Amino acid sequence: MTSWTITPEGPDSAAALALWRAYYTEVSDRWYLLHEGRRTDPAELEREFGARPGSELAPPTGRLLIARYDGEPAGSAGVRLLDPATAELTRVFVHEGLRGRGGAALLVAAAEDAARALGAARIILDTRTDLVEARALYARLGYTETAPHNDDIYAEHWFRKELVS
Repeated sequence: MTSWTITPEGPDSAAALALWRAYYTEVSDRWYLLHEGRRTDPAELEREFGARPGSELAPPTGRLLIARYDGEPAGSAGVRLLDPATAELTRVFVHEGLRGRGGAALLVAAAEDAARALGAARIILDTRTDLVEARALYARLGYTETAPHNDDIYAEHWFRKELVS
């Protein structure tokens, strides 16, 4: 029987780096294909990859979770505290060939647990219009669309979920 496992890892682990590269390549290529009809320039990909190492997802104020499917790195999700009561969900990703098997929902639930453990009462995130699967996932998991909480140039939709009952 195949199964998912989710464990915290450092953002500089080999699995985290490979998943971050896959995540960034996919979301960047989708944006450029939609808006400019091309894939991401490899040099730009390397600059962005180097500029965003994910150190904000390390303890004590963040966590990076790695999902494995049958022991192989398959996805990730990160949380970081923005203030003592608010965590941000970021880098939610599952390899394309493993989507539809429940991994993303498990990752988000584990990220919510990690946010609670960090003391957060709410979790927020942003995403883009073209990431329709992500928006559907968040809505299905109880996130509600809300007003913008940042001015990220790629953010087009903002979501929020209360973590306390």
